[in-house]
Amino acid sequence: MKEIAISEFKAKCLSLLDQVQKTKKPIRVTRFGKPIAEVVPVAAKPAEASWFGSMKGKIEVLGDIVSPANDENEWEVLRD
Repeated sequence: MKEIAISEFKAKCLSLLDQVQKTKKPIRVTRFGKPIAEVVPVAAKPAEASWFGSMKGKIEVLGDIVSPANDENEWEVLRD
């Protein structure tokens, strides 16, 4: 891994970031010869799976889901 002093990193920050992006190789930043940070390339983003249909086969419908839950005679809105 390439090591670079913090003062040089400060002076060449943008070009060093471009270098990491292009080469996919990290750079270690040092202060007084001791490592303080590492600049690493971004990990590849996994492709997003479509959520549509992702629950297929995982839900079981029990009973009638079309009819009203209670009798129409019990509905307040239909009372006189």
